[in-house]
Amino acid sequence: MDFLITINFILAAVFFICYSYQFFYIPAAILKKEPPHKEEKRHRFAVLICARNEEKVIGNLIKSIKDQTYGSENIRIFVMADNCTDETARTARLSGAVVYKREDTKRIGKGYALDALLRHISEDYPKNYFDGFFVFDADNVLDENYISEMNKTFSDGYDIITGYRNSKNYGDNWISAGYSLWFLRESKYLNQARFLLKSSCAVSGTGFFFSKRILEKCSGWPFHLLTEDIEFTVHNVISGEKVGYCKNAVLYDEQPVLFRQSWRQRMRWAKGYLQVFKKYGKDLIKGVLKGDFSCFDMTMAIMPAVVISTLCAVINTASSVMTLIAGGSILPVLLSVGESLFNVYLTLFAVGAITTATEWKMIHTTPVKKIFYVFTFPLFMLTYIPISLAALFMKVEWKPIEHNIKTTVAELKRSA
Repeated sequence: MDFLITINFILAAVFFICYSYQFFYIPAAILKKEPPHKEEKRHRFAVLICARNEEKVIGNLIKSIKDQTYGSENIRIFVMADNCTDETARTARLSGAVVYKREDTKRIGKGYALDALLRHISEDYPKNYFDGFFVFDADNVLDENYISEMNKTFSDGYDIITGYRNSKNYGDNWISAGYSLWFLRESKYLNQARFLLKSSCAVSGTGFFFSKRILEKCSGWPFHLLTEDIEFTVHNVISGEKVGYCKNAVLYDEQPVLFRQSWRQRMRWAKGYLQVFKKYGKDLIKGVLKGDFSCFDMTMAIMPAVVISTLCAVINTASSVMTLIAGGSILPVLLSVGESLFNVYLTLFAVGAITTATEWKMIHTTPVKKIFYVFTFPLFMLTYIPISLAALFMKVEWKPIEHNIKTTVAELKRSA
């Protein structure tokens, strides 16, 4: 029992050492002021949307792009209908997008679809026709000022930019709220703080931008791991690029509401983090040893939490089994595990409460739900422990998640 307590204490200490620096992000995000923008330049943009059976929602995304305050003559929308069996291509075309189709059941995933879409564009348009590229998922909708605000940050000199990720269905249940609150926290207390402290931010799934220089430097889109967004981020951070952040570029996306969908999606993320670390871990550690804080930050983002959570689960499970075999009482083991989980719960509760308080106006649901889901947020995050453990041993493949919510930005703002 003493051995178990010691091991749990050591793992908790390692976890604290790895992530304590993120507590300093909170006052930085709240108190530190953004520098003023430089002189704004007008740029021509391509919008990239890879969609698989998204006929129900893609029309709203395209409409929100066409409704941007940024001049429509400088925006062209491209859709890759990826292995679709519905009317995604037709819906996108009728909504005003340039549509390509892809049929490839071997190379599955958003990374492959993006690569194919960019190759089509390079064949059909002059080399320097577009200054930069936005990447969205079909279930997204954009605030009307999204591209105008991103253009300001691009004009400041950032060649990779991520925005403020909000949600269409925060109040559906504890699962959608768990995702939503995490993404709000990631936007406000990770990326905004990183940006203000002149470190590199991280691209998160959808709603990001890269310039033609980055596209040429990367030789297209060679990012095909299960988490192509994190792979893209890490690849560029290692090569010396700095990802910027635009807090006023607000995007809304749809979160899963069924636990089996959530399990499958987060299993892919956990496996993807392991893949990224396997591929880039050596270069990240080299960057850390050279004193590159961004490399350290990205390393912490993709690896230690998975390892520490898995070790805790394995050690405590093994101790419980051995105690039962030896005929001892399992109660002390359960008390130790319970105490550790309670401390984690309190930490996550504090993170969720701070985020909810500061982002209150950005959360589109009732006040009662806003408060209630602060209490369920830690439970949602704790489900990552079995997911991380399973990701170590199970084969994981990319699978689409069905999207059905047709909410517009105007409807979201009315519900606030």
